[in-house]
Amino acid sequence: MPDPDHAKNERAQWLYVTAASTDEAKTIAKALVTERLVACANILGDIQSVYWWEGAVQEGTEVAMILKTRKSRVKQATRRIVELHSYECPCVVVLDIADGHPDYLKWIFKETQQHTDKS
Repeated sequence: MPDPDHAKNERAQWLYVTAASTDEAKTIAKALVTERLVACANILGDIQSVYWWEGAVQEGTEVAMILKTRKSRVKQATRRIVELHSYECPCVVVLDIADGHPDYLKWIFKETQQHTDKS
């Protein structure tokens, strides 16, 4: 886990993101992992989406991703997702990870630390 001084503000978080295709999801995931903005990405299979867009109900096939990171990386990760994404308005939502296997949570923090972090 992070330094106790940062424990209240620095939490592990999920980013839930949808993409137009598996290839797009992989491109985004690889960039974010390489740039240490997320510790890992799970790319889930095709999903059927029904949504309101441009004045009408739309349907389509998308791919969902779950990205694991720390709170202090969320804004930068979101900006990077938007840069890489084909959608005009990509789905990027954040969920707190309330608890979990301590060693896994430590791994998330380790893999997303900046050079100046002491986590």
